[in-house]
Amino acid sequence: MNPYPHPIIAREGWPFLIGSIAIALLLSGIAGGIVELLSWAVVLFVLQFFRDPPREIPQDAGAVLSPADGRIVAVERVTDPYVQREAIKVSVFMNVFNVHSNRSPVDGTVQQIWYFPGKFVNADLDKASTENERNAVWLKTADGTDITSVQVAGLIARRILCYVKAGDVLTRGQRYGFIRFGSRVDVYLPLNASVKASIGDKVSATTTILATLPQNG
Repeated sequence: MNPYPHPIIAREGWPFLIGSIAIALLLSGIAGGIVELLSWAVVLFVLQFFRDPPREIPQDAGAVLSPADGRIVAVERVTDPYVQREAIKVSVFMNVFNVHSNRSPVDGTVQQIWYFPGKFVNADLDKASTENERNAVWLKTADGTDITSVQVAGLIARRILCYVKAGDVLTRGQRYGFIRFGSRVDVYLPLNASVKASIGDKVSATTTILATLPQNG
């Protein structure tokens, strides 16, 4: 599967883009002035929010790639609540100006997916990981390493989209989901991972290496 089947503008954005353009054209014809300017500003916002540019995929052995654009808000040792193991959690917060398509952090097979309805507190807060609406994807690499990538809805986000199922084989950087309008993604790593990201770092989906995994041999 092509990791970026809908380059430039994400397919999730076309209904919003077409609708906002139609409204802007209508208001331009009947209102004008500040109303017209505001309507076209909305079009520009929708256009930038749903952009989905192609990314270069690092081929570094053992690299765990960022599944989302944004800022690192947590790097901590926790219990992975999905796979029930001690893990290192790296959290990426996405604001409304980041690209919001989500990519696979590693080459791996989807073992299981869990969806949980929940609250919509600010995704910048740590409690969002356990209280907000979320969708967890458990991946296992070829050497048996477990990676859990969790899409978390935010204060404004109201829709998590996930396009994979158990048994699917993903390649690093492959697009697997989308979250609309502000959110975060948590990545649970094994304790022997060498974390490269620090709190406050700005990261880009696919191109930023969050951590590296030890290689056999």
